Amino acid sequence: MLLIVTCLLSSTLSAQSYRILLSNDDGIESPLLMALHDQLAALPGVEVVVSAPDVNQSGSSQSTIGSVTVDRYFRDGEFFGYAVHGRPADAVRFAVVELAGDSGFDLVVSGINRGANVGDVSHGSGTVGAAMEAIYHGIPALAVSQETENVDTEASAKFASAIVARYQRDGAPQGTVVSINIPGGELKGVAIRPMGGSYLKTESYEPSDQIGNTTNYERIRIRVPVDSPETDTYAFQQGYITITPLKFDWTDHELLNEIESWDLKLID
Repeated sequence: MLLIVTCLLSSTLSAQSYRILLSNDDGIESPLLMALHDQLAALPGVEVVVSAPDVNQSGSSQSTIGSVTVDRYFRDGEFFGYAVHGRPADAVRFAVVELAGDSGFDLVVSGINRGANVGDVSHGSGTVGAAMEAIYHGIPALAVSQETENVDTEASAKFASAIVARYQRDGAPQGTVVSINIPGGELKGVAIRPMGGSYLKTESYEPSDQIGNTTNYERIRIRVPVDSPETDTYAFQQGYITITPLKFDWTDHELLNEIESWDLKLID
């Protein structure tokens, strides 16, 4: 009888496991992804499946390449996850279609990204793009990014895993990517803000070499301060961890009625 009860309990716990798909855009070998993996895997009742690009794919947004090659990736001699030769969205799509199994995924976590994804920068982010791909498939998602310098990655991973634990307990918001950005230096607190501002500016393109009629240009980017205190970018630059809920729908709903008033007709 004890054996039967134990088996039933084990089966119940297995059935109730919280399955997380972990991806990123910096590549499967990123130590930041591994730090987040270890924190998530330590949560009780959590199963983590890793599917990430084989190499850095920063700035890919939600682009895909179609057919992909997939490697089994090992960490310290043990199977760690799947390295997808493609974009971050490819890695998520492959996992959702081929690795989800009957249980599916309860949550997709993208990160930790090396570099912030606040404000307008989010649109080009492969980290956010991977999370948006999850929303496209009906799975709630987190996107986690941090500053490139003077930041405690373990603390970032713990902060993100605490939100995951909350999702596991209370349920995750559906149809929304919650984007987390952790600045460097001394943290002042947590700010819930809408996306806004652009702290990265392309200042110029400098020619690096020229062969015949072909010239290669290096993009030169600079950081600029943002002075709109209501935005996530401003709060991030002031030393706050920012939390921003992002929707998949880009529709300008306020403009719909105005366009209706244009009384557009087919042209013969």
